[in-house]
Formats: sequence, structure tokens, C-alpha cells
Amino acid sequence: MLRVCVCVSGGGTNLQALIDAIDLGTVTNTQIVRVISNNKGAYALERAKKKEIDAIAVSPKDYENRELFNEAFLQNVDGAEPDLIVLAGFLVVLPPKMIQKYEGRIINIHPALIPSFCGKGYYGLRVHEAALARGVKITGATVHYVDEGTDTGPILLQKAVEVLPDDTPQVLQQRVMEQAEWVILPQAVDMIANGYGKDMRSR
Repeated sequence: MLRVCVCVSGGGTNLQALIDAIDLGTVTNTQIVRVISNNKGAYALERAKKKEIDAIAVSPKDYENRELFNEAFLQNVDGAEPDLIVLAGFLVVLPPKMIQKYEGRIINIHPALIPSFCGKGYYGLRVHEAALARGVKITGATVHYVDEGTDTGPILLQKAVEVLPDDTPQVLQQRVMEQAEWVILPQAVDMIANGYGKDMRSR
């Protein structure tokens, strides 16, 4: 059974997609053992509590400096004894110590087709604003392994989504979530839980 710790910052729609996929049996051999948020008000924590999943808020505001926050955050991750860490809309830069400790065991969902619209500063609506400003006809989402860079780890899955003429960033964001993110994140977790994707970690 793959023990998964999900890290979130906001509403937790990707978390919900993973919970639903586990309930439906489309994701197998998987248990979400903990949900951690840097935001005490994140609705994702409520989603976890409704499913009786351990839910913890670790806010940088409660610590004197980033180093103390990083230490507390890592302690809470370690406490879950995860086999896999899923970053599902987690807007915190992971401490290098954590990336090294869990090398090949952290995945992230990014709302674009990497290497397009990724890297420093590309998160949330900014990704979709950039895609529309560039005039691309196709966008999508990417699940990738996390390394020391920003969105630079090996790609596990991608799914394309059409950009429509009247799209706003908000409309495009919703379509990318519905048609790509909520589809490929559970797929990626299921692949890892069942032994696929291991050969991609070091590509």
C-alpha cells in the first residue's frame, strides 16, 4: 500500500480528485495518510477531515524565520512516513533537505505543458494569463518529479487541453483542471503505486 502525503495551499480540488479516484477504485494500492497545508484557512484541510484523513496546518506565520518553518514542515512530513509526497497546488518552495531526503518520491502537478509557462513565478492564474498572452492554441497540465530546480524534474505524464478564442484566465484554468489536472494526477499516483514510472525518476 502506497502511503501518500498530500501538500496543498488552497481549495484542494486536485486532492479531491485523488480522494475520489481512490474511492472509485481507479487508483489502487494507495492510502492518503496525511494532508499538510501552509495555509490554516485552506479548504483542502476540510476536504481531508471529511474523509477522516489526518490534516495539519503548518504556517510560516507561526515561525520566526523560514528555517524554523522548514524544520517544522519536514517534521510533519516525516511523521506521516510517506512513500510518496504529492504537491497539489502547494505554493511553498521545498527545503533542499526535504528534496534530497525524498529524492524520486515527490511529484508535482503543474498547470501547463512543461517546458512552456513554467519555472519561477509561474503558478496559479499567472500560468494561464501567460498562455493567453502568448496566443497558444494548446495548453494542458504536467505531472513531474520534483528536483532542486523549479519545474525541472523528469516528466511523468502530460495531457493537452484546447485554448478557445473567448477564454479568460479563469475559464482556461477551470478547463485545464477538469480536463487535465484531475485526470493525470490520479493516474500518476496509480502508476507509482503499481510500480510504473520508477524508471523515469532520473531521466
